[in-house]
Amino acid sequence: MTAAGFPGRATVLVVDMANVVGSVPDGWWHDRAAAAERLLTGLDLLAGRTVPGPNGAPIEMAGIVAVLEGNANAARRSDEHTHAGPVEVIRATGSGDDEIVEQVARVSVGGRHVLVVTADRGLRARLPALVATTGPGWINGLLDRRPTRRRPSE
Repeated sequence: MTAAGFPGRATVLVVDMANVVGSVPDGWWHDRAAAAERLLTGLDLLAGRTVPGPNGAPIEMAGIVAVLEGNANAARRSDEHTHAGPVEVIRATGSGDDEIVEQVARVSVGGRHVLVVTADRGLRARLPALVATTGPGWINGLLDRRPTRRRPSE
């Protein structure tokens, strides 16, 4: 984590979905939208919970913003037409990184604590100094995301 932890503090998680989806070689390249849907389902389970943060201190998931881009924008959720669901889904029309920077600025208003999940060094360099970042391994561990066995032809 690149900024100080905030044990017990309400935190808004901003997830670089392309980066996190691509961090687990489970065949995501065959259907990016379906891979994003699987990750969104896992993120729904974290919303509102207190979980061990990247540094081990507990953090309360006060909100989760998932930024989709490219082919993953086609991802659908079963609750999408009835209510917003616990995870706010943002569909970038251009650069996913640009959208993440905009979302961080939006959700950090009023001093809200933000944790961005990405391994993208270029994106991390564009974020305000007080915004914490962590890599996909942390969220993958919380969600028990691991590679699935694929047939050799895949």
